[in-house]
Amino acid sequence: MAKLIIFLFLTLIPILCNSFTPDKPSDRRILVLLDDFAIKSSHSLYFKSLQSRGFDLDFKLADDPKIALQRYGQYLYDALVLFSPTIERFGGSIDAAAILAFVDSGHDLIVAADSNASDLIREIATECGVDFDEDYGAVVVDHAGYAVSATEGDHTLIASDDFIKSDVILGSKKIEAPVLFQGIAHSLNPSNSLVLKVLSASPTAFSANPKSKLTSPPSLLGSSISLVSVIQARNNARILISGSLSMFSNRFFNSGVQKAGSPTKHDKSGNEQFLTEVSKWVFHERGHLKAVNVQHHKVGETNEPSIYRINDDLEYSVEIYEWSGTTWEPYVADDVQVQFYMMSPYVLKTLSNDNKGRYFTSFKVPDVYGVFQFKVEYDRLGYTSLSLAKQIPVRPFKHNEYERFIPAAYPYYGAAFSMMAGFFVFSAVHLYNK
Repeated sequence: MAKLIIFLFLTLIPILCNSFTPDKPSDRRILVLLDDFAIKSSHSLYFKSLQSRGFDLDFKLADDPKIALQRYGQYLYDALVLFSPTIERFGGSIDAAAILAFVDSGHDLIVAADSNASDLIREIATECGVDFDEDYGAVVVDHAGYAVSATEGDHTLIASDDFIKSDVILGSKKIEAPVLFQGIAHSLNPSNSLVLKVLSASPTAFSANPKSKLTSPPSLLGSSISLVSVIQARNNARILISGSLSMFSNRFFNSGVQKAGSPTKHDKSGNEQFLTEVSKWVFHERGHLKAVNVQHHKVGETNEPSIYRINDDLEYSVEIYEWSGTTWEPYVADDVQVQFYMMSPYVLKTLSNDNKGRYFTSFKVPDVYGVFQFKVEYDRLGYTSLSLAKQIPVRPFKHNEYERFIPAAYPYYGAAFSMMAGFFVFSAVHLYNK
């Protein structure tokens, strides 16, 4: 029995140490569901890039009857990668509802589809705010922005370089080579403001079946076509949806690329750099913020009071850090604001920073008493949102705290005493004048 306990202890320690924690927000345990184990070797460069950054990948067939996302109410993985576009039904206890619940609990998701995408994969994408082309035979075609290839004649191999302009999502290093894409188009649900295009099609692209004659205008045209999209949910879970599984493959990673109409030929496509940088964002290696040491006190004091008085001068500060993948680094920005809030903001101040992660400001408590909140609502493109709230009551002056003589009331004091003096003089004159 003792040996069994020791064995279980030694087995669980590595799992617990590598698990997702607020102090180390990068996902570590990733479940990869495949249509076929051949994908593990054909897409090995992408998987190796994840493993080299410390991720623990667990490869399973999507229809494996033993797979599960959670056990005894605890999730077994921090993220899920679906490289199984043709799966009609997942094995074990996994279904579309379970995957959406996985995301709702704050975990991350990557979905890769292709021209054979099943209704199940399309349903998951739709629930995330992405709609694939309803024509099951349609793929992205571009007769002007295709990749020059000796074997490609229908122009469905796209060379796209229309990236989102965001260093936090794609990194600060520019992606020089176009990205090779071969797959299906999708559009963003206009009612979902959380979805972003990371890689868009060119204005000359359209979605159609290249094997049949085009008899009516395509439903998806030009730059409205998204090739790769990302979503950051309100709980800061992150999702990547791609219309191509091939773009993750070794063949596309190592393939040279020349975009039609361009004289420049690149020895290597931008797929590896693009997908590596996007995966860093999806798995919270970049753009993940945390706020600590929220403090407020009267000017000249250090202890946090239990109540403020109207017109008190106070100071507010908070420390904000960004996760770099290995350590927490100071986050530097000039658009962090604090509200002193009761039903509506009475004070709105932009916080100054010392370039070391500390943000601070000072202001006067408004001449209104009640229960206020210090609120910081920070929502910037590509970064996890911060929502901080700290409640504090504000009281009016006590009766013995008012000034005895208010300078602004001197005219009224003068009027009162002059009235008294005038009445005395009038009375004296009236009584003693014959």
